Amino acid sequence: MFVQITKEEFLREISKKAWYQTNNIIWTTIFVYPLFFIVDLIFASTLWVQFLIVRFIIVLVIYGLYTLFQRKKYNYRLLLHVTFFLISATSALLCNLVNLQNLTIYYLIFAALILFFNMVVFWEPINSVIQTLVALLLLALFFNLFSQNSLDLVISNGGNFFFIVALVSCLVPGIRYKIIERDVRSQLLIEKSNDQLKGQNRDINEKNNIIDAQYEQLRKLDSQKNSFINIAGHDLKNLVGSIIMSTNMLKEEDYRLSTDQKDLIGYIMEASDKMQYLLNKLMDVKEIESSEMKFNLQVFDINSEVLYVFRGLVETAQMKNIHLVDNILKLPLNVNLDRVFAGQVFQNLLSNAIKFSQTNNSIRVVTSLQRQKFVFEIIDEGISIGQEELDMMFNKLKTLSEASEHMESRLGLGLSIAKLMTIEMGGELMYRSDDNGNYFRVEFYVIN
Repeated sequence: MFVQITKEEFLREISKKAWYQTNNIIWTTIFVYPLFFIVDLIFASTLWVQFLIVRFIIVLVIYGLYTLFQRKKYNYRLLLHVTFFLISATSALLCNLVNLQNLTIYYLIFAALILFFNMVVFWEPINSVIQTLVALLLLALFFNLFSQNSLDLVISNGGNFFFIVALVSCLVPGIRYKIIERDVRSQLLIEKSNDQLKGQNRDINEKNNIIDAQYEQLRKLDSQKNSFINIAGHDLKNLVGSIIMSTNMLKEEDYRLSTDQKDLIGYIMEASDKMQYLLNKLMDVKEIESSEMKFNLQVFDINSEVLYVFRGLVETAQMKNIHLVDNILKLPLNVNLDRVFAGQVFQNLLSNAIKFSQTNNSIRVVTSLQRQKFVFEIIDEGISIGQEELDMMFNKLKTLSEASEHMESRLGLGLSIAKLMTIEMGGELMYRSDDNGNYFRVEFYVIN
């Protein structure tokens, strides 16, 4: 976070600080300066009335000038110079009119006024030097006009002390000016940083509100999704139940059926049982949303399961004039897996391979035993699907937007599910798409 202060902002804050200090000097002068008549009454009894009037006139002049400068927005330095000049003139005149025995008192008062002024004022040091020189010139002028004492007597009776205090006090405004200038800059940086942080906090709160609203919307959509799954699942279960009931009725009269019809009924029965099993898993919403899926593990010959899937998709391939080549191992290989889900993996891979392949093509389905692992391979040496598109289909449940005239629209859902189920059951799924065609491979551990 980078905060920058413009010159205009800095000068504006400096002006505010300067006027704050100027207000302190002016109002202190207005209220305190007339009270010095008490000193005059004690140490200059013959002059106190005249100088009381002079002090009140000076206070009125200072107040009038202060009001004018505030209204017209004049430079505060000029107001301070006029104020200091009027006070210096009065003090210098008194220092040259009072008796010698009281001279030290008035020089000390004059020194105290200069010291107070330089301790409070906020301006460049050169202004204090000018005012000190003006005070010394006024003292010299009134000394020549009114003083009856010699210069040595004046210096020894407070003049030396006044001179030292006046010169030393000139150093104070320079140090004070730098300190206040640094404080103003730091305060500006802090204020701007706070404003920036408030803005960022406001943006974060707005984004949090948007996220909360989106979360609430997603929660409602999730609830709608679960309701839809339950409704659709129950309706599909009823339909599958009707199919199973009808096939059971047909099996009761199998003596009237031919051999091919019996085989078809058996295929329908097995497919219906698998569909019912998958529907039961689909409707178990808690299981779907959990991190681990529960499988119904059983020992079975995986080659026979692949052959079953292969035969079920032969006619689908023939509809696209695609020839499926059977290189399935005829020896039994037993695995301990969920039979329905394993069959679904092979079904998804082979059906998608057929779907994505061009017409008048051959696809080889190969199974083998390699290092105590069952290996299922689909080898398509036709036109490549594309490695990037396969990556998308296997890793994201999304519809691919690109589709050519010779290719069907592609859904990555079946392949993503196949990959997920393979990994969940402890297997491995690999794929490749390059100039040599498309290749899919699944591996599962076998039982000795």
